[in-house]
Amino acid sequence: MAPKKVFILFPDGVGLRNFAFTQFKDIGDSMGFNSVYWNNTVFSIKETLGYPELKIENTKIHPKTAILNRARKRVELKISEKRFNDSVYSTYTFPLSYKGGKSILKSLIVKFYEGFYSTPKGWGKLKNKIYKAERSTERYNYCKAQLSAHRPDIVFCTTQRATQAIAPILAAQDLGIPTACWIYSWDNLPKGMSTIECDYYFVWSQLMKEQLMQYYPKTKEHQIFVTGTPQFEPHFNQNLLLDRKDFLEKYGLDVDRKYICFSGDDKTTSPLDQYYLQDTAEAVKKLREEGYNLGIIYRKVPIDFSDRYDFVLEKYKDIISSLDPIWKPMGERWNEVMPTREDFNLLVNTCRHSELVVNICSSMVFDFVAHNKPCIYPNYEQPQLKQGIRDIGQNYNYVHFRSMPKDAVVWASSKEDIYSGIKLILDNKIDPVPVAKKWFGIVNRGDKPNEASKRIWEGMESILQ
Repeated sequence: MAPKKVFILFPDGVGLRNFAFTQFKDIGDSMGFNSVYWNNTVFSIKETLGYPELKIENTKIHPKTAILNRARKRVELKISEKRFNDSVYSTYTFPLSYKGGKSILKSLIVKFYEGFYSTPKGWGKLKNKIYKAERSTERYNYCKAQLSAHRPDIVFCTTQRATQAIAPILAAQDLGIPTACWIYSWDNLPKGMSTIECDYYFVWSQLMKEQLMQYYPKTKEHQIFVTGTPQFEPHFNQNLLLDRKDFLEKYGLDVDRKYICFSGDDKTTSPLDQYYLQDTAEAVKKLREEGYNLGIIYRKVPIDFSDRYDFVLEKYKDIISSLDPIWKPMGERWNEVMPTREDFNLLVNTCRHSELVVNICSSMVFDFVAHNKPCIYPNYEQPQLKQGIRDIGQNYNYVHFRSMPKDAVVWASSKEDIYSGIKLILDNKIDPVPVAKKWFGIVNRGDKPNEASKRIWEGMESILQ
């Protein structure tokens, strides 16, 4: 019997980390699948990795799609706010722009749909408008022709978020080809970030499965596969681990010194992130004065190319060592900054050889707990906070944090708490890791987190049978 042909669709670069740079394809090959990367990104999978690739050269979506999709998201959040009587959903929206004629027009269109379509029926009509627009494009016909020529048995989309995924998925469905979709991140479902509808879905956890059916009631249980995420699989790959001495020497770090990691955040999530790094540096400076031989490894968020941290890095250059993520900008937008395989090695060993991580509310807590390392979450306002700047405390109120046991991290309610938290962890007087592991098991399928890729392939096998 011929191997089943799977088109792995990359509408943008966010899926590369999970499905190109892990062992995902190798596992699929060993199970008898024929994988072809249906690639809509500027990153060349064939040239870089040597994998079979079919490029989508036509990337022009319908002019209406971006506006309609923004309206769709705001409508969806309005519906959730009414349905659950919960104001948290309004905090997921970003302000509309009224600068310049084009921006004003776009914003007025979005407000019109938000005002008159914020019902389940209106939401359905809005989705149909998006699909009708995309079906009218040359891009849709282009994708349909590619599918007709290559006839995959299934199309697996690596993110549900991208408008670039709409036409390829519609083309597959219109040809009767089964479609499946990976829900990209642990926070995406409550935020109204599902741009496409597929025949099947793959999710991190039972919690995400319940959310998928909660927010999208027409989705049925048999359509959902709970697999865990490949995102954390490299942390369980012993072949990636370096000896501590080798790792520190490779990056010019002091082998006699203990390091904590400060993992940076994007400007939207933590606009004053540089000041939390400064507070962490001050805490380490104080601990050094008390005899602790400590340093900071600063790992910035890969999509941040601002200079906002520069003054801190210069002022505390004897304390902070920057180990930048090994990602490559392939364009000007955030989703055109592409990861590399080398960065997995860097991230895994940074987690392994740091004592703990300080971070504002990201899933880095799980990267570190995979190595039995604790996390400190700062949760206090900076004096630089003023009107128009987002307070990080808002992040911890989001729906995806409601799964979090209180003691899964060390909370820093003031900058002094960063100092005391680090000290308590180093002195073995506090250990949030056991609780964090329980949380990890809630957010990501708890049994065998190193087998997520295998379970995804098993799910596709089940679909095709």
